[in-house]
Amino acid sequence: MFGTSGVRGPVGDEITAGLALDVGRALATDGAETVVIGRDARDSGAMLVRALLAGLTECGADAVDVGVEATPTVARAVAREGADAGVVVTASHNPAPDNGIKLWTASGRAFDEERNDRITEIVEAAAFDFADHDGIGTVEERDVVAGGDARRAHERALREAVSLPDDLSVVVDLGNGVGRVTADALHAAGCDVETLNAQRDGRFPGRPSEPTAENCGTACEVVAATDADLGVVHDGDADRLMAIDERGRFVAGDALLALFARREAGPGDRVAVPVDTSLLVADALAAVDAEVTYTPVGDAYVAAETTKPDVVFGGEPSGAWIWPAQTRCPDGPLAACTLAALVGAEGSLAAMVDDLPAYPIRRDSVRTEAKRVIVERVGEIAAAEYDDVSTLDGIRVETDAGWFLVRASGTEPLVRITAEARDEADAAALFETARDLVDRAAADRGQ
Repeated sequence: MFGTSGVRGPVGDEITAGLALDVGRALATDGAETVVIGRDARDSGAMLVRALLAGLTECGADAVDVGVEATPTVARAVAREGADAGVVVTASHNPAPDNGIKLWTASGRAFDEERNDRITEIVEAAAFDFADHDGIGTVEERDVVAGGDARRAHERALREAVSLPDDLSVVVDLGNGVGRVTADALHAAGCDVETLNAQRDGRFPGRPSEPTAENCGTACEVVAATDADLGVVHDGDADRLMAIDERGRFVAGDALLALFARREAGPGDRVAVPVDTSLLVADALAAVDAEVTYTPVGDAYVAAETTKPDVVFGGEPSGAWIWPAQTRCPDGPLAACTLAALVGAEGSLAAMVDDLPAYPIRRDSVRTEAKRVIVERVGEIAAAEYDDVSTLDGIRVETDAGWFLVRASGTEPLVRITAEARDEADAAALFETARDLVDRAAADRGQ
């Protein structure tokens, strides 16, 4: 039922009030006595929150409803409220017809596979522990209409964690989402803030929710046409953060990950990244005597790795950034403030990006209903033909020239192929090798 980012899909199909009711019941049945709940700006969220609250209280849990807020704002509120768990109703960067449910621990970390599996088992067995009439839980609303308590606490935490410059000009594209805390924190520090798509609207009329280069063209144009020092862009629930340099160029996620990682890590430290991360990050860390540690793709896996004492930071090129000393929830507003501080200290985001090497990377996908069978066969072939093969998430093969990765998509009927090297010819050759392995595997399985 749960994927790497909770349960997510079209409302009225995969995501229903009945599902939300049962997830609430299961969470309380599993032992959560107090639960913080919040949602993004999608209209369907109100219905799903009501169903979750009914399920939680029906099985004896008390709920604290913080209203329409960013995912990291809600996740941070779990510990502050002394709660056992948190629930965010969001489909994050997915399109408007979708919604979802993601569960959080008191540490701000998403539920791991074991805890998600427990919730799934309770839901599928309908093994709910209903409360007696005098044991029904309560619901406390925390300034839901004004949206104050949780957001103000998040803003204070941002300003305490990051020493923000007071002379920057920043364009903040909220994507019609719920990341207002970023603009609030930067403005309170004295920055000149111009917002785009700042009106909360779960239809995402300003641009699609996912903060990709293709979707953020207007923000790039605004930054380039003004004296802004940088631009920052969020997805619908503000767990993601991507950036635009002062020339109006969208900054690739791997480059941003390298800059953050180099800022946070020192000799002997490790940074957690997914297996599809560029060599750029490993090389940037090697320059400061630090190293990467690879995880499966998904911020929950990155967050889990940050529980180890020598892992000081974690991130994904898609825009999820985790500072474990602050929270193990990807925190887009914290990333925005940290980037502003970095630009304030170094002077130019464009110069920092241009100083990084650029490695050619190839990506493609093969559509198939047998994605897991094909990847399994690729693993068998690769194990026989290569010395350095990782099966952490898909099949990653390291060579002297670079690496390639073959993995099953977590959300679509696709086998994804990625290859990277330090020069174009090697990248092309590795990609063709990986593509040939997929073709051979498909032929062996009769696909």
